[in-house]
Amino acid sequence: MSQSEQFSYDPGGYFCELTGGTAGGGKRHGTIVDRLAALNIEDLAARAKDAERELFNLGITFTVYTKRQAIDRILPFDVIPRPLTAEEWAVLESGVKQRVKVLNLLLWDIYHDQKVIKDGVIPAELVLGNKNYRPQMVGMDVPLGTYVHVCGTDLVRGDDGLFRVLEDNARTPSGVSYVIENRHMMMRAFQDLAGGIKIRPVDDYGRKLNEALTAIAPSHSGDSQVVLLSPGVYNSAYFEHIFLAREMGVPLVEGRDLVVDNDRIYMRTTAGLAPVHSIYRRIDDDFLDPQAFREDSLLGVPGLMEAYRKGNVGLANAVGIGVADDKAVYAYFPRLTKYYLDEEPILANVETHICGEPEGLSYTLDRLDQLVVKPVGESGGYGILIGPRASAQELDAFRAKLKEDPANFISQPLVNLSVCPTLADGAIKPRHVDLRPFAITGEDTWVLPGGLTRVALREGSIVVNSSQGGGSKDTWVMR
Repeated sequence: MSQSEQFSYDPGGYFCELTGGTAGGGKRHGTIVDRLAALNIEDLAARAKDAERELFNLGITFTVYTKRQAIDRILPFDVIPRPLTAEEWAVLESGVKQRVKVLNLLLWDIYHDQKVIKDGVIPAELVLGNKNYRPQMVGMDVPLGTYVHVCGTDLVRGDDGLFRVLEDNARTPSGVSYVIENRHMMMRAFQDLAGGIKIRPVDDYGRKLNEALTAIAPSHSGDSQVVLLSPGVYNSAYFEHIFLAREMGVPLVEGRDLVVDNDRIYMRTTAGLAPVHSIYRRIDDDFLDPQAFREDSLLGVPGLMEAYRKGNVGLANAVGIGVADDKAVYAYFPRLTKYYLDEEPILANVETHICGEPEGLSYTLDRLDQLVVKPVGESGGYGILIGPRASAQELDAFRAKLKEDPANFISQPLVNLSVCPTLADGAIKPRHVDLRPFAITGEDTWVLPGGLTRVALREGSIVVNSSQGGGSKDTWVMR
């Protein structure tokens, strides 16, 4: 009997990322299955605890804020990797690139001629009435025509084994630091799983991001100075800001470190003011410039928006892109792909119903106990109703919310997310996963091989968000 036949693991009828199909014992990634079968579970669990302790000691954390205190937590790390074949990755990579291209074409259009609205492809109210639409960007020509320089595309795989897009994250997509640190941890601590397997590397991200920021610097800047603008230590993703600044080899700054003089940006240094040409900003639009947006913001840089409009500084991501990753706009993506590229989407959407439209609202109310309902402006898994798992009382309360503000919601069928073997309760058990590949667009678009695999650690849960108790895995793209 082979070791893989001794691998006692049952995916529970879901598509399994490791074994393939919906039954255990498959040979989709036979080498990894054999190596897992050869491991002692008690030893693996002990080493997993050591790995999590090391992550915490290295400061690889995110911050959870409660009413009483701020708590630094690691993103729980599962030591069993999530593998992707080279063929699968080729499809995902091309699909993500296509999606980013459409997002940038859409944003250019809505801030210029608005042909997509005039031609009736997308409702005007969905764009012009969107809270993330920024009139300050109308008529502005951004460098390279690129608005979305960094994008995280959330993908899920269902029972049929096909990947579908769940949502786009184009404003300030987070999590790439865990992709890179997870890989470093696996290579240090779990060579018996990874050794000799040809896995595509993930170490180029910082260099590629710096190149993209340099590409959008003003043409008159000469040697461009790039900085990463953070809200500061109290931001939940502050570790990632430190990490990315280090990976890019650029200064990490806060709003108080920058000053605008004669519509140009300067950084305060011990030697005086130094010019800044490109900013990778991890601050939301609302807080970016108190002169242009929220007057009470202490996080941003007064005058930054005017310097940006005059072409004296590059910003990534561009201002006003939130309208493109809105969950209601997402529903129109197949039409937008056909409109701008005359192509079908390489990666299909999950079927989506817009509750702001009469048909979508009626469909959702009639099948509320069968659908997942999401607020269009929320993230992190907050405000979601999972109909098949909700109580009658929860359904009634959500039905009232829908009727009161239907435009704030979309609904989708419940996707049976694929699973991956995960170390849980001293055994290897199936847990649901998704995937967030990260794309960087400068002169062209590059996709980090793999991405962030998030895993729902609670048994039966399909909510993978870190804020809701999810963890992460190393994602292996085979050469």
